[in-house]
Amino acid sequence: MSARFEAISVGDALPERAFTASNVSLFLYNAAIWNAHRIHYDAPYTTDVEKHPAVVIDGPLQGDWMSQCVLDWVGEDGALLKFQYANRRASYLGETLKTVGRVTAKDDDAKTVTMELGVQNEAGDVIAPGSAVVRFGS
Repeated sequence: MSARFEAISVGDALPERAFTASNVSLFLYNAAIWNAHRIHYDAPYTTDVEKHPAVVIDGPLQGDWMSQCVLDWVGEDGALLKFQYANRRASYLGETLKTVGRVTAKDDDAKTVTMELGVQNEAGDVIAPGSAVVRFGS
């Protein structure tokens, strides 16, 4: 369900959403973005050659998950003005990651909302922090 501007307050949490990538989803995502780096779909290569513990979940995919949650929250009454994120720690196939966020500022005149975002691993650590600004109303 999308947010209504009038009901938003600083400190409000965005709805959390859990994501669990699969071999197939990682392969298809990397094919769609033309990323041929084998650590995102080839387990033997990933563990034997590059020495990761498992197939690596793409950083850009995590950014996409964050932006999807913002866009779902703002709904059709809003637009994403600014979005940024950084990948700080690797995550691996088999992990369930969760997007989180909270409102940090609201400008009633401009009808904008600023928020901090993140992707959390199963231990609750933010492995990809981010932020966004959205504007409500057309």
